[in-house]
Amino acid sequence: MQKVHLLIIDPQKDFCAPDGALYVKGAENDMARLADMIDKYRQNISGITVTFDIHKSFHIASPIFWIDSKTGTHPEFFTIIKKQDVLSGRYYAAVPAYQKLAEYYVWELENNGRYELCIWPPHCIIGSAGANIYKPLFDAIERYNVEMYNAAEYIFKSANSFTEQYSVLRADVSMGEKDNMYASSRIAHTVATNDVILVAGEALSHCVANSMLDIAKYISKDLRKFVLLEDAVSSVSGFEYLSEIFLDRASDLGMRVINTSDVGVFFNE
Repeated sequence: MQKVHLLIIDPQKDFCAPDGALYVKGAENDMARLADMIDKYRQNISGITVTFDIHKSFHIASPIFWIDSKTGTHPEFFTIIKKQDVLSGRYYAAVPAYQKLAEYYVWELENNGRYELCIWPPHCIIGSAGANIYKPLFDAIERYNVEMYNAAEYIFKSANSFTEQYSVLRADVSMGEKDNMYASSRIAHTVATNDVILVAGEALSHCVANSMLDIAKYISKDLRKFVLLEDAVSSVSGFEYLSEIFLDRASDLGMRVINTSDVGVFFNE
């Protein structure tokens, strides 16, 4: 029997509950299927790692950081702010002391080939209920922890207000903080000590995609040990094209794709 680990990216209430601050359509069903899979196969799962997206209310990707010069108000949710928009003065920092930082940030996003800055609804705020694991999945993980005398690994992303971090391993633009060395060391250990790593979570278009590509780039060189559970991931509405780009790249890197109902193949079922 192969040694199989489960990696769950950002399965938090704000993404997974229909009333969540940044609900990903279909995520509640993804998490229900994933919870059922954990309950069915918990005797066979070697370990579980959960990553968390965490933020403060004042954040470079939140509306209150910016002012739209055309309206004099904060930008709407899902506004895309490009480098030229900031350099031309269309959007500027609400706090004048942060203007140069704002210009540097969008410049570096473009130079690094990262996503253009998107203004998101404030979500997964530290200390809020929305930052917690979606309850049905949390319950399944706790049943695993108790019955298997094991402890799920919890990895938190950077809470720096001046950069985004879709990937669990590193920020989109470094603001002087170290990359997440704890995440790197734990995930590297997981890759080294397991035959298969099942991947689920939200959202496929953003945090799942960036985490997996960075894992391939900095830790495992390819994704041959990783298996995406395609019925336990969904995309942010309007960004499905990013998921398609990721899936093409992941396939080239050797990542396999199956449904939660098919994982028994790894347990000689």
